[in-house]
Amino acid sequence: MAVKNKKTTEQHNTDILENPEALAGQISKTEEFVAQNKGMVFGVGAVLALIVAGFFGFQYYKSSQNTKAQNEMFQAVHYFESDSLDLALNGDGNNLGFLDIVEEYGISDAANLANFYAGASYLKKGDFESAILYLEDFSSDDLLVQARAYSLIGDAHMEKGDYEKAASFYKKAADYKPNKYFSPRYLLKAALAHEKNNNKEAAIEAYSTIISKYWDSNEFQTAKKYKAKLTLSAS
Repeated sequence: MAVKNKKTTEQHNTDILENPEALAGQISKTEEFVAQNKGMVFGVGAVLALIVAGFFGFQYYKSSQNTKAQNEMFQAVHYFESDSLDLALNGDGNNLGFLDIVEEYGISDAANLANFYAGASYLKKGDFESAILYLEDFSSDDLLVQARAYSLIGDAHMEKGDYEKAASFYKKAADYKPNKYFSPRYLLKAALAHEKNNNKEAAIEAYSTIISKYWDSNEFQTAKKYKAKLTLSAS
């Protein structure tokens, strides 16, 4: 019986596709439904139109905000590179500083990058808490900059004397898209942080990773020397 019903349904669907009269009848039913439910149909259509318009409107707004923020940030970057850190952070009265850009253009990619510069500026100024705050608000898929941000957070914790946290961020930097150019440098910093924290086993492990995985790096010989010295003192 079920097989018969299935065949009947398939035949009905074939009739709709191949029979103009059947197709016209189906269209007529659809038109009748729309006519009886105009409010609901047009309401749903209006909501969908608003969602689509809102999405593209937001994307346009975000793009325009990013362009403005990039233009504003040019002078702040110049001040940063000149070590005029207060001007870089707070602006000069005519040009915005990194802090203003973060506040006024928060949704833009430029504001995200301003977090990185602000954190680096505070680190240079010795304000380690603020450095950590802004650097942790920065995020990127970039191979170099994101790992560098983790390393700078590690530097701030080192300056605060929190060697365990420093080592964890150096390790995080080394593990972010690992490569032979930067990962061994961050592992070396992690090992030194572990040594300061009197965690010789973790330090030896970091040195060993450089030796085994990054034997062609500039840090290879340094890691061998420090590991041998640490192993000797631990025995």
